[in-house]
Amino acid sequence: MFSGIIEEFATVVAIHQDRDNIDFTLTCSFVNELSIDQSVAHNGVCLTVVHIENNQYVVTAMKETLNRTNLGLLKVGDKVNVERSMIMNGRLDGHIVQGHVDQTATCIKKEDANGSTYFTFEYPENKEMALRGYFTVDKGSVTVNGVSLTVCNPTSNTFQVAIIPYTLEHTNFQDIKVGTVVNIEFDIWGKYIARLNEIKQ
Repeated sequence: MFSGIIEEFATVVAIHQDRDNIDFTLTCSFVNELSIDQSVAHNGVCLTVVHIENNQYVVTAMKETLNRTNLGLLKVGDKVNVERSMIMNGRLDGHIVQGHVDQTATCIKKEDANGSTYFTFEYPENKEMALRGYFTVDKGSVTVNGVSLTVCNPTSNTFQVAIIPYTLEHTNFQDIKVGTVVNIEFDIWGKYIARLNEIKQ
């Protein structure tokens, strides 16, 4: 379980493919605090630490994860938003994030707004998925590359978010431009409500 409040970004230092899986070797400031089997969100994807050595750690993404997320697009040197799992005795500063990315979206617009930056993202329109809770609502929550954000101006397959300078500086939003593919996780509450309504019918 995560909150969508990114701690920092890690840097990809090596990528190794083993059949359908990919091992990512990364480094960040808190490597010496990690342990084997610990869960860490990478661009919003919950992955398990499987190896730690020389101030670097390794996580493995399997085929299903690679098919649903942007992790397969990563290259050595790329920055990845990272967040360790929540400690359940503190404030929930973002929203409840599972680390189970639903799909990817593409940045279709980026604009300056006198200090903040607005990003518009588009994903494939799918009415069946929307009926199952995979949609955004105005002023609701969405997770983009692991960052908990508030939705603005949603449509059936697009939404906008506003990024403050601090977030832009401390996450890989600084590298997002038109055409960039990001991971999105829709709000879990919408999925539960949609499922409950489905069961009632």
